[in-house]
Amino acid sequence: MGAVNTRGAEPKQDRSRATRQRLLESAVTCLAEHGWTGSTVTVVAEHAGVSRGAAQHHFPTREDLFTAAVEYVAEERSKALRSPERDPDHPPGTRAAVGMLVSLYTGPLFRAALQLWVAASNEPQLGPRVTALEARIGRETHRMALELLGADESVPGVRETVQGLLDMARGLGLANLLTDDSARRERVVAQWESIVREALAR
Repeated sequence: MGAVNTRGAEPKQDRSRATRQRLLESAVTCLAEHGWTGSTVTVVAEHAGVSRGAAQHHFPTREDLFTAAVEYVAEERSKALRSPERDPDHPPGTRAAVGMLVSLYTGPLFRAALQLWVAASNEPQLGPRVTALEARIGRETHRMALELLGADESVPGVRETVQGLLDMARGLGLANLLTDDSARRERVVAQWESIVREALAR
């Protein structure tokens, strides 16, 4: 009888995980499209196709939902950059690596994260959570950048160059919020490829 219960519990756990994932993905989409003010738990639940009660079962507060959502997609983004096809001993070329890092800041995750940053500056209950989350994501992104570029940050200037690259990528993401900035972005990425290659060759 115990075995039957265990087997019966698995589909329920799977459904629970699937519901949680839908809520997280919907929260990012809603935050990117409607901003903090327009992204209530009810709006996210409707977008995910679940009840408000189910949403609150997984995430008791709005802050829980949105910080978890940005963290979830950041983790998914990290997994994509560490895809199994990539050989860590043979990093991609500099241009490909710079392009991959810039792409982190031009999609819906960056839009959602930006909305969360703005909200955190005005919401005392959200501020410390977002600050801690962003610090952790920032460290992970820097580590991934070093890995993608095959860079050794013990070499003078390399750490600063990689940090400058990430700051530049964030700036390109901001520029892309209002208009399609892809043409200018290509030229900037090409220039940064040269800067990074020169710094890593030292």
